[in-house]
Amino acid sequence: MLSSFPYVRTVETSVQALIAYVLSVIVSPLFSHRLIKVRYIMKKTAVLFRSVAISATLLASVTVAASPAVVPEAPQIAAKGYILVDYNSGKIIAGHNQNEKLAPASLTKMMTSYVIGQEIKNGNISPDDNVVISKNAWAKNFPGSSKMFLEVGKTVKVSDLNRGIIIDSGNDACVAMAEHIAGSQQSFVELMNGWAKNLGMKSTHFTNVHGLDNPNLYTTPYDLSILARALIHDLPNEFKIYDEKSFTYNGITQYNRNGLLWDQSMHVDGLKTGHTDNAGYSLVSTATEGNMRLISVVMGTASKHARLAESKKLLTYGFRFFTTLMPYKKDQTFVTEKVWMGNTDKVDLGVNKNTYVTIPRSQAKDLKASFVLTKELKAPIKKGEVMGTLYYRLGDTDIAQYPLVALTEVKQGSFFSRLVDYVEMLIQSWF
Repeated sequence: MLSSFPYVRTVETSVQALIAYVLSVIVSPLFSHRLIKVRYIMKKTAVLFRSVAISATLLASVTVAASPAVVPEAPQIAAKGYILVDYNSGKIIAGHNQNEKLAPASLTKMMTSYVIGQEIKNGNISPDDNVVISKNAWAKNFPGSSKMFLEVGKTVKVSDLNRGIIIDSGNDACVAMAEHIAGSQQSFVELMNGWAKNLGMKSTHFTNVHGLDNPNLYTTPYDLSILARALIHDLPNEFKIYDEKSFTYNGITQYNRNGLLWDQSMHVDGLKTGHTDNAGYSLVSTATEGNMRLISVVMGTASKHARLAESKKLLTYGFRFFTTLMPYKKDQTFVTEKVWMGNTDKVDLGVNKNTYVTIPRSQAKDLKASFVLTKELKAPIKKGEVMGTLYYRLGDTDIAQYPLVALTEVKQGSFFSRLVDYVEMLIQSWF
């Protein structure tokens, strides 16, 4: 009770400061080599769901059906290569030949679309811009392939050409937009390859804007999953077009070739089909169930029906046996730790973005978190400064990690408070 009075607090502080000063002057030279060797690299494991209420709330959202203790292997997929990825966590749920270089056919148009979306987003072009169709973009240049049926000399808006690419899969529309943005197809291809490099598509190379077969045109299921995630995340307005089922231009109505858009047993809202004799029938699709979004890439099936059936098998498997959780949100405190030399003695540590983990549904209750501090918690500390790593774990295995950051700024404390901390750290270093 006495410590609640200002005078007593002042006396206590003065005595602490005096003791600290004497100790530092007398003892510090003898043990300077051990000073501030506090063990700040540590690992602490804690049950992820810190209360029954939180645990029950999160688990209720994933226990939509009884989940088997053992997750079965992914279904057999009749394709040259495939991959199933969670959009939020990036977790690869299933795959085969996911890094195999394959002919993309019209899946190439996803990158054509991505470049167009970036140009619109950055203000370089507008959906209302008018484009005059050149001879290079004439529909007659593409006999026997998908097209928008453009005519030389006609003026067409960017918004229509964009839909002609995404919905009609028009090779002619791709050429028209390439010339409008970059002046030529080849210059536009350079933009495509530049974006592929920026996105981390390490096994991809484009040689044209539409995907007609070329020996040097290739990508992988994994790289296409990267591109699909980027389209969804970076360009929401562009991505919305992939959900449109039909488009009419010049009196001609064409329907989206992604037949899963009509499948009422799941919510598929994109992305793109592709086909040439060399590439086979391919489909990149994405679907949502609750808060979970999956991306499926199936390349090189035998028919239109097969690419739909194999894609649906993958998506169904992912939603049935896996779940994606967001245990900690951006700026949510994960742990509060002692801080030295500061104007406060505690600092909240958390993450600077939403964190996601994709795990088998049956193991959701076993998810745990741990952290490692890789910096001494010593002021000054900036808000957002990385102090360590947050790990999510199943059993003894780390399944995901995120930077652990200071959620608030900690300034240096007063001279006397720092002196007290100095002595306390010195004493701790003896033991």
